[in-house]
Amino acid sequence: MTMTAAELALVDRWQRNFPLVPQPFAVIGEAAGLDEAATIAAFAHLRDKEVLSRIGAVVRPNTVGASTLAAICVPAASIDDVAAIVSAEPLVTHNYEREHAINLWFVVAGPDAASIAATLARIEQRTGLPIIRLPLVEAYYLDLGFALTRERKANRAGNRAGNRAVRHNPNRRDQRLLAAIEDGLPLVARPYQEVARKIDLSEEDVIDHLGGLLADGIVSRFGCVVRHRHLGYCANAMAVWDVPDNVVNVVARHCTSNPHVTLCYQRPRNLPDWPYNLFCMVHARTRPEALATIDDLNAIAQASHFEQAVLFSTRCFKQRGAVFSDRARGH
Repeated sequence: MTMTAAELALVDRWQRNFPLVPQPFAVIGEAAGLDEAATIAAFAHLRDKEVLSRIGAVVRPNTVGASTLAAICVPAASIDDVAAIVSAEPLVTHNYEREHAINLWFVVAGPDAASIAATLARIEQRTGLPIIRLPLVEAYYLDLGFALTRERKANRAGNRAGNRAVRHNPNRRDQRLLAAIEDGLPLVARPYQEVARKIDLSEEDVIDHLGGLLADGIVSRFGCVVRHRHLGYCANAMAVWDVPDNVVNVVARHCTSNPHVTLCYQRPRNLPDWPYNLFCMVHARTRPEALATIDDLNAIAQASHFEQAVLFSTRCFKQRGAVFSDRARGH
């Protein structure tokens, strides 16, 4: 999609630190030289063109609700049918075809572990295929923001989720608030007020509570969530290594220093099919750019001698935020 310079600047600047004030679009517009109505219209245009997925929270996994990465080895002739079954599940947030014998990869995220287990059981029953379950062991870096007008190098340490202690025990109110914004903030002059009406809180309560979730590390980022393929980031690579458990934290710390790594986490091996335990997501405009980043990771982390693989995604079947509402129950 062709974007104006003003639209590009808006979505780039506000991928994080979205204003927690009663009229956030007025604040954003003032900084950009736009009035409030024009600012809302610009974000609505980006949403309608599917560049902007939502303005909302990126929630640290398994703090409010539960989640897991999962994968299936699907016969090539059946990939579209199986992908459709997977995507139809409301708790599936991401669903990708990747270049590997294990070729369908998806994330299930929802209100509780029972809902996750039920979703995976239904997929296995409906597809007749076994699922490889890869729940999170350690999150080292969670961001998924993209540098659109400048290199994003600053403040990476502050986003290293694995190094931040969660100082908060999530409760039902957290889940209700996150459920109310799971599809994104409404694009109106006072979005927090509209959210507050849904869950019988005051506007001030919603703003304060979102700020608390950010401060406590439950929400790792609050702002624009973009669809990277619509912005030219078409080389989506999942790089994986089999790293000895006693050094995986050290290797991961080196990987997170690279500004082109958007996710870095440890997951369990699933032998004999899946021997890898360290995952890094790299989003680039071209395959050579992605492979160059992975070469850099091997060099800086001294990881080239570990067994490894690079899985490029070929198709995106589904991409959305986690579901915290009750709409998935009883599916």
